Amino acid sequence: MKKFIKQVKSLAQKNLHRIVLPEGFEPRILKAAATVIKEKTAIPVLVGDPDKLRKIAKDLNIRVPFEKLEIVNPKSKKKEKYAEEFYRLRKHKGVTEEQALKIVEDINYFGTMMVYLDEVDGMVSGTTYPTADTIRPALQIIKTKEKFHKVSGVFFLILDNRLLLFADTAVIIDPDSHTLADIAIDTAETARKFCLEPKVAMLSFSTAGSAHHPDAEKVKEATAIVKSRRPDLIIDGEMQVDTALVPEVSRRKFPTSALKGDANILIFPNLGAGNIAYKLVERLAGAKAIGPMLQGLKKPVNDLSRGCNYKDIVNLIAFTSVEAQVTPVKCKHLKNSK
Repeated sequence: MKKFIKQVKSLAQKNLHRIVLPEGFEPRILKAAATVIKEKTAIPVLVGDPDKLRKIAKDLNIRVPFEKLEIVNPKSKKKEKYAEEFYRLRKHKGVTEEQALKIVEDINYFGTMMVYLDEVDGMVSGTTYPTADTIRPALQIIKTKEKFHKVSGVFFLILDNRLLLFADTAVIIDPDSHTLADIAIDTAETARKFCLEPKVAMLSFSTAGSAHHPDAEKVKEATAIVKSRRPDLIIDGEMQVDTALVPEVSRRKFPTSALKGDANILIFPNLGAGNIAYKLVERLAGAKAIGPMLQGLKKPVNDLSRGCNYKDIVNLIAFTSVEAQVTPVKCKHLKNSK
């Protein structure tokens, strides 16, 4: 399954997109940008003072082909342009022109304005900031694809012989059944964007009514909502994770399940379960974790774990580049591929 990353990079290479990296000062970002240029999976755009970025690279002996990089200084005239537009967007919330000028000095707001104004196609940030600092500007500026839609986070977990998507791992602490249904549908669409046939397991401590509790009922209700809204999807629940992943267990515990123990998308009942699970699989099973990718936004803005290395950043940039493609990737093996 590790070939999957190569496949994604191949898709990215066919249609290069401009991806802004607001944390240009971070050594891991500089190293990742250099690698992305070499691999030709995106066109990286750094935010930062050009002289300072060159000094950082020189001091740390990081070889960066600056002649091939675009660097946008956050103190340039663009700041006034972005502040004016941000004020227009947020004045109904009480934001003043003076406040707007101060807000866009924040590099995440600065980068998000670049995405909003179509100066770049997507953004990757988060090596030095918590997830909330990446999401907040996106929610205020880019907004969700539908009114009242929730943003959620998905991780791709790549093991030697299996590829899994985990959601929500980053954003919504305790989703209700309708939000859980949205997360499941969004994650299925994310899978399709990367040429994966979604097989969705709605996880719980209960399998097919084996326990009666409001938490289990929430998952059961969410599953019914998804089946009603998207009868084309392969989905089942509520179920325990072994039922979702092990065919023999599925036959014993949930013989009527459409998944038959072959799920590739795991939807967790709350953020605690999802976040803990992905870190366990990453650290103990040695999975390659890519994400969290933010779902539900009009344009791609993706978050990095602060514990990431430069290779993680390179991978997420490639994934973001594919996500930014306006024309859907043609996946012949998918029934609904366009």
